[in-house]
Amino acid sequence: METTSKSLRLQIGIFGRTNVGKSSFLNMLTGQDVAITSSVPGTTTDVVEKSMELLPLGPVVFLDTAGLDDVSLLGAKRVERARRALDRSDVALVLVEPNVWGDEERLLAQELRDKKKPFIIIVNKSDLKASSDDSLNQLRQVTDRIVVLSSVAPEGRAQALEEIKRLLISVCPEDFLRPPALLGDLVPSGGLAVLVVPIDLQAPKGRLILPQVQAIRDALDNDAATLVVKEREYAAMLARLKALPDLVVCDSQVVMKTVADTPEAVKCTTFSILFARFKGDLIELAKGAAHIEALKPGDKVLIAESCSHHAAEDDIGRVKIPRWLRQYVGGDLQVDHFSGRDYPKNLSEYKLIVHCGSCMLTRGEMLLRIHQAKEKGVPITNYGVGISFVQGVLRRALSPFPAALDAFNKEMLHVRK
Repeated sequence: METTSKSLRLQIGIFGRTNVGKSSFLNMLTGQDVAITSSVPGTTTDVVEKSMELLPLGPVVFLDTAGLDDVSLLGAKRVERARRALDRSDVALVLVEPNVWGDEERLLAQELRDKKKPFIIIVNKSDLKASSDDSLNQLRQVTDRIVVLSSVAPEGRAQALEEIKRLLISVCPEDFLRPPALLGDLVPSGGLAVLVVPIDLQAPKGRLILPQVQAIRDALDNDAATLVVKEREYAAMLARLKALPDLVVCDSQVVMKTVADTPEAVKCTTFSILFARFKGDLIELAKGAAHIEALKPGDKVLIAESCSHHAAEDDIGRVKIPRWLRQYVGGDLQVDHFSGRDYPKNLSEYKLIVHCGSCMLTRGEMLLRIHQAKEKGVPITNYGVGISFVQGVLRRALSPFPAALDAFNKEMLHVRK
């Protein structure tokens, strides 16, 4: 976070009338007393900036602005600076009080539309007054992105923050959902990554699959080298190297053999786990895998694939993962499959979601799917993380990612209680 300049951060502007609670709202978002709060209108006299890491979005800057209806002696200058902050903002949070939507708000919403700036309406001060149905319906005519909360009452704060994050993910320009390197930050410049690539019935004829190609390109972009080998020749090829590789990445279906053949000192993971971090939130997906431990015969599991393809005879998502899960649980499971852009609305019916590597989804789409599962209280993992769990090698496969490994270990303790 500290090395990301403000110009490269997502700029989130906070706008509204004087004394609507913008500064209190900023303090709630950041968990700190960043902005001075007071019941006296016009306390915020200039744009207050706060840089922070807002997971899973990444580095952001919040811009707390003066009231757009400021009529004090310096009000015109304050409003002018607030308007300039609007131009800077990539996303706007429009704060209103319950049952208040007047000319200032209508003009602001129209200006945001004209500038093609996505915005979210935050109805603040819900602890003081309830919003009427008519008022909420009026807001829904403006946008369906509405959050009702109190920035000073602790009740419901965590839920409101999660809803705000979900909406921010849904409107955030894709340019700001910058993924980490696929593997470039795991291999030093001049280092070596060994890629273990099985050639089986599911391997496309005459070419490699996209995650494998992207891993090779990412290594080259980061001045590292790759050695590509099939699983049967891996151990022999490893013995020929004068020095151990910096990283070994394998297909999830051969993770047991690859881990067994890899020296303990070498970090080892799978392509699908790399994509869990690259396209989504590896920490949440690692935590989700721990809940495989809690599955019981008869439970309902969702297998979600981001692409539509003709299922092979021993398809990984349609055949192998359901079989491995049933073997682990020791009984039958109800397994549903959804492909492409289809994602069921009844997520709460499932005990677990197992998602593919999401190579056909944008990072924003995958983060939104993870967040939707979290909102419904349903653990979510992905193919590689889940397969490594049922094969008994997940801790080894998470060795390059200490934060995800720590989150998994803590979630396992929670699940087993």
